[in-house]
Amino acid sequence: MNIQICAYDHPDAVKLEAQVQQEYMLRYDDGEGDSTPLDPSMFEPPRGIYLIAYDDRHRPVATGAWRSQEENGEGYAAGDAEIKRMYVIPDCRGLGLARRILALLEADALAAGRTRMVLETGTQQPEAIALYTSSDYLPTPKFGHFREYEDSRCFAKPLTP
Repeated sequence: MNIQICAYDHPDAVKLEAQVQQEYMLRYDDGEGDSTPLDPSMFEPPRGIYLIAYDDRHRPVATGAWRSQEENGEGYAAGDAEIKRMYVIPDCRGLGLARRILALLEADALAAGRTRMVLETGTQQPEAIALYTSSDYLPTPKFGHFREYEDSRCFAKPLTP
């Protein structure tokens, strides 16, 4: 697998974004998906990064990103790096791609001076919760766009050298 830095509006990113939104709609039985407002500039270094993993046929198979957050009314803290768009296509799951992407995101956020990784997921994504808890993320008070949703779950991990 080849993991590359890409723009959030790159055609491969747009394709995988549509797939992850379909999955969210199926898992949460709604027509909305993840409605968090996102802009490509949020993932431009050094305030964020967007990664795409490609298989040996140069097919885009996974994504992951982080964006800078600061203390605000949505519950973020100064120095936060928020994980967004972690996704692996179904036929590439179980290969360790999400774990590899997560490690790259953490290292990049730390190098950019961020002090804590945070993320929001939901009860209908048990494999995501398992990935994060097995990677030393702990439950944290809810924050962000979905903080009022009952099935929302938030996690955090301090970033240390």
